[in-house]
Amino acid sequence: MNLSQQYDKIYRYCFFHTRCQELAEDLTQETFLRYYQHPQYQSTGKELQYLYVIARNLCIDTYRKPSAEPLSEENMPVVSVQDDDFITHVALRNALSELTAEERELILLRYVNEVPVAVMSQLYGISRFALHRKLKAILAKLRKHFGKEADGYETEI
Repeated sequence: MNLSQQYDKIYRYCFFHTRCQELAEDLTQETFLRYYQHPQYQSTGKELQYLYVIARNLCIDTYRKPSAEPLSEENMPVVSVQDDDFITHVALRNALSELTAEERELILLRYVNEVPVAVMSQLYGISRFALHRKLKAILAKLRKHFGKEADGYETEI
């Protein structure tokens, strides 16, 4: 496994949980530091699962610690988007906000970071089939949300 390819995926995972660019960078670096401190996982062939477990635990630990720094505009990433991209981004964010934290995490891992189902099933301790059912149900929720949203726009116009 090429770890340099996984760095960006772990960063996106951490950023998804923290919404802070600097904190996500720190957590990503800490994830890889801890990974390299335990070489026994490198020989088992389960590096990807181990990286996500470390990143997940670090993100959870971050939530447990009281924040010494208040949220400010400086912590927010600056993103320039076109109007259509912005509308899509807002619609997607609204749809994801209706999901549980676990559902959002599953979507992030599978469809954004493209983590294989076999790896995710081991990470969550469930069968591949159970994971497929969960993903299918989450996607149905999202389709339903976008269906309602599209209906709402049609009636307003």
